[in-house]
Amino acid sequence: MEQTEIERIVAGCELFRDLEQADIERIVRLCKLESFEGGTEVIQQGDFVKHMYIIADGRVMLERSTNLGNRQGVMPVDVLGKGRVFGCWSTLLDEPHILMCTVTCQKPTKTLVIEGSELRKVMLSDKELGFKILQNLCLYLRKRLHVLYGAMEKI
Repeated sequence: MEQTEIERIVAGCELFRDLEQADIERIVRLCKLESFEGGTEVIQQGDFVKHMYIIADGRVMLERSTNLGNRQGVMPVDVLGKGRVFGCWSTLLDEPHILMCTVTCQKPTKTLVIEGSELRKVMLSDKELGFKILQNLCLYLRKRLHVLYGAMEKI
């Protein structure tokens, strides 16, 4: 994947929208490309994760296992495609986090992987950039909560 394509993916990502080109380039330097075959579990519910993933190509399904006594099962939460983000947000806050969903590739998927602690360093070194990213993160998490509440209503 070429540098300009990676820059376009990062710039179009919901977490990094509306950032200056110089800031996009700083984030691109943190990215590593990782590919997964269809059916691969990238993250399993309960895993401790230190990375965030931006989908460059492909699609993943988020599912949550539930155990409500006599009602147990696996509940689809969301399907994410190009430009969407999954993984560990709490590393941005320097907090440990255990993932609450399993993430499975529905088809071959390419991702850009960013170590949360490295992105945190960039955010701390430039408070204005850090604020913009956290603002986008808040908007993203609000959307994710709406999706989760909708999924819970189906139980």
